[in-house]
Amino acid sequence: MGAAPDPALVALHQHLVEIVFALAAVTFVALFFVTAPYGRHRREGFGPTIPSRVGWILMEAPASLAFLAFYAIGPRRVEAAPLALLALWQIHYVHRAFVYPLRMRADGKRMPVMIAALAIAWNLLNTWVNARYISAIAVYDPGWLLGPRFLGGAAIFAVGLAVNLDADARLLALRKPGETGYAIPRGGLYRFVSCPNYLGEILEWCGFAIAAWSPAGLAFAVYTAANLVPRAIANHRFYKDRFPDYPAERRAVLPFVL
Repeated sequence: MGAAPDPALVALHQHLVEIVFALAAVTFVALFFVTAPYGRHRREGFGPTIPSRVGWILMEAPASLAFLAFYAIGPRRVEAAPLALLALWQIHYVHRAFVYPLRMRADGKRMPVMIAALAIAWNLLNTWVNARYISAIAVYDPGWLLGPRFLGGAAIFAVGLAVNLDADARLLALRKPGETGYAIPRGGLYRFVSCPNYLGEILEWCGFAIAAWSPAGLAFAVYTAANLVPRAIANHRFYKDRFPDYPAERRAVLPFVL
């Protein structure tokens, strides 16, 4: 299973994971006061802008490409468990960075350069701690892929991915090419929450954290929830304010709870 990981790398990794946890706490609090100004919440006063589709690709591509680069320098990069975890990560981010932006209704829409730049910086930090952990620090035994942590985590990831993709497809189907404006999404988990796409993403990274049994994965899952729960609440408020007939039984992101 290879030599023990470099102690200096382990120490640096631990410090960076602590930073991710700290960023999660700051992000969670901040987003209740300032809603990130992109998408339906875009507004003036946040500096120069770029086309939303371009910004989306620029900010999400490092999560796929940088992860692959950081993973490739790890001594355990050809072992079965790290390769399986790499596959889970890339399944999400190849779609998020290179498929979804080409499908999104973004003609004429723009996002602040600041948002894209912050996302790039975050993705570089997050990909480093997660890729380096699974290919250079973690030691997975030969039976890891058949163990309950990987199988359970991968199952949760798969459920989250299915929820995320279904929610995105329903949003995309709301408007035909050239149409603008907002409508009430329906069907699937939209029967219960305003943002099942966010619920799906939270489930994905909770599943990945379990499958990798990784402090970096846990930090990412916590950060994902800290980032998406406040935005889901803001989106829920947006729908309720815009549509007087919005279903009263829906919650923001967690069915029957929140």
